[in-house]
Amino acid sequence: MVSLQTPVCDFGWKALDFDLPGVDGKRYNLATARGPKGLLVMFICNHCPYVQAIRDRLVRDCRELQQMGINTIAIMSNDPADYPEDSFDNMKKVAQEFAFPFPYVWDESQEVAKAYGAVCTPDFFGFNADLELQYRGRLDASRKEAAPSDARRDLFEAMREVALTGKGPAEQIPSMGCSIKWK
Repeated sequence: MVSLQTPVCDFGWKALDFDLPGVDGKRYNLATARGPKGLLVMFICNHCPYVQAIRDRLVRDCRELQQMGINTIAIMSNDPADYPEDSFDNMKKVAQEFAFPFPYVWDESQEVAKAYGAVCTPDFFGFNADLELQYRGRLDASRKEAAPSDARRDLFEAMREVALTGKGPAEQIPSMGCSIKWK
């Protein structure tokens, strides 16, 4: 397993459209995923210990952000041929088990991950209401184990700032996770 860090936020980079199938049987694109104050696009998967360590926190934070007008979409771009835990059927199970309050979609061709420049799971892209990138950092201090419960909620605080002002914080700590499993 290769651990990677995300690049620095490219402030103002415009979100790219996509059309991906969700585990709920619906298809999602930018227009259906975005919220009135912005959109959090996150690349996650089922098998990665970095993602497993934060699933409960992701659900909590995304629920709270939704109340502020920030919607979330989770994209799984790994090749399930080598990682069966990341299959579409297993995506459905994980989404149900953790009661994901956001669409969990499959990027089977990996074109969306490549277009966004996603490098790891989790990889977070926080966009404002104009779909301009304002955050490319970590959820919190968690790694392969969850950080203490009182750890600063970096992603939540950044996206709350985006909801309120349209701008993300200048200081951002990169996310760290498993490399995306390319075909």
